[in-house]
Amino acid sequence: MSQTPVALRFEGVSKQFRTGEQIVPALKDVDLMLASGGVTGLLGPDGAGKTTLMRLAAGLLTPDQGRIDVLGVDALADPLEVQRRIGYMPQHFGLYEDLSVQENLDLYADLQGLPDNQRQNRYKELMHLTGLGAFTGRLAGKLSGGMKQKLGLACTLVRPPALLLLDEPTVGVDPVSRRELWQIVYREVEQQGMTVLLSTAYLDEADRCNDVVLLNRGEKIDQKSPQAFSDPLRGRVFEVRSKRVSHRLLQQRLLAREEVVDAVILSHGIRTVTHQGQVIPAQAFAGQADAVTVRPVEPRFGDAFIAILSAAGDAPQATENLGLAVKPGSDAVAIEVKHLERNFGAFQAVSDVSFSVRRGEIFGLLGANGAGKSTTFRMLCGLLPVSAGEARVAGEDLRNAPARARARIGYMAQKFSLYAHLSVRQNLEFFASAYGLVGGRHQQRVDWALESFQLAPHSESEAGDLSLGYKQRLAFAAALMHEPDILFLDEPTSGVDPLARREFWNRTIHLADSGVTVLVTTHFMEEANYCDRVVIMSDGKMLIEGSPDEVKQQAQTPDNPEPSMEDAFIYLIEQGSEGE
Repeated sequence: MSQTPVALRFEGVSKQFRTGEQIVPALKDVDLMLASGGVTGLLGPDGAGKTTLMRLAAGLLTPDQGRIDVLGVDALADPLEVQRRIGYMPQHFGLYEDLSVQENLDLYADLQGLPDNQRQNRYKELMHLTGLGAFTGRLAGKLSGGMKQKLGLACTLVRPPALLLLDEPTVGVDPVSRRELWQIVYREVEQQGMTVLLSTAYLDEADRCNDVVLLNRGEKIDQKSPQAFSDPLRGRVFEVRSKRVSHRLLQQRLLAREEVVDAVILSHGIRTVTHQGQVIPAQAFAGQADAVTVRPVEPRFGDAFIAILSAAGDAPQATENLGLAVKPGSDAVAIEVKHLERNFGAFQAVSDVSFSVRRGEIFGLLGANGAGKSTTFRMLCGLLPVSAGEARVAGEDLRNAPARARARIGYMAQKFSLYAHLSVRQNLEFFASAYGLVGGRHQQRVDWALESFQLAPHSESEAGDLSLGYKQRLAFAAALMHEPDILFLDEPTSGVDPLARREFWNRTIHLADSGVTVLVTTHFMEEANYCDRVVIMSDGKMLIEGSPDEVKQQAQTPDNPEPSMEDAFIYLIEQGSEGE
């Protein structure tokens, strides 16, 4: 395939949008250049302008000022030629769910003008790459989330483009599918000479890129290799471990220190970034210094991301207690599951699942897309009936009294499920009424939500106009309006930026410390480290139950003596598949 020296060039590009009477700048005077034949990561916090940049590069938007050159074509003068030559996979790719996998491929081959005599070889190649060869007759709507993403990528690649634009292609997919998507991308780069611009919410994915464009508030902060971003942080990044203090408590103590920019729970300790020229003093460990080890570690792009945003005043802060009045209860067990099953006709989605969750515990349900974790989750919320087995939540039997159980729980859905055309305040008012709050109590809880989640400045904005981070805050606040004993979180941080994820988990930890029981599903394996215990599911069955450390121990090998949670997840899923 012939290459141009420069695949994509922005010169002084600006774009703004009008929301009601307000002008919102999305990009401000952005310059960037993508050399042909590599993978460039596009990163930034929520509202940085990543999707706007992608849509401008795809010729779907026109800049207010500046020049965009795509594969030697002026995007302003000939956007249709740009669209003919590139591939673009937006966040919500347009699969036709009532068509089969094969029919979707045929449709996109027609749209992209792929000659008939080239189709079969390309289909065979793509089905092999994606592992979808056995599913060509299945309706796209019946695929798991990871399989849908791989089909979306296959449809985008039916005719290999010279430039491929991927807007957060790995959001909402499990680690195994995420790894497979990256393998497909790099295979196309190496064999087709493709140039890729990929935005992502996963900081670790930046380290897989040749270079990174970092945006914040519509401005380009810098563009360089991941290592060039991280190198200036040498001597400022540490791993802190304790033999006596829990990871969560140690993290909160570190976040409260003035010397600390960031502290995040990772595989075996707390990864801590300090301000320039500062170290972690011994008094940070409250008399536990003899049981704490601090060792410098190599910086990564994610450390630089947080440090740069900290300098801009956007770093996560330690969260104060939310002041939830958790109702006292005598039962030590908040959720109890015994031999749980769920059938959809002849298909058994969940088989013989048993576990219990103690009061005040954070418990994670993990699994690949289609593993049965979401079905299990929905049964425990009372949203799906139980086919067989026992399920008790807050002391109530879900088979006999689901309504009483639902009154004791808060639920935050995977997808934004509030009312987009109502204001923030109207959404909170609605959920307060739905939970039976009246009079002064009703108003008190609405005011609490607006203040505790910093939603007051946006109280009259329509929920649908909020950034993803603020939508998450609103959904979280709505789930807590009635001060539930148990909180169900279904992939609550999917799609939000790393700063919002840190803020979310700081709040969740405070809730658990105050006595709220939390059941969470997530595809971010780093987040599993915040759980007291986890269950990993595959094909509707439990593979393992235990603490994150116990799970990681199962994946230890001579070549990987300290596996990460993601390493352990992939290892256990693959071992489970081999044992079938």
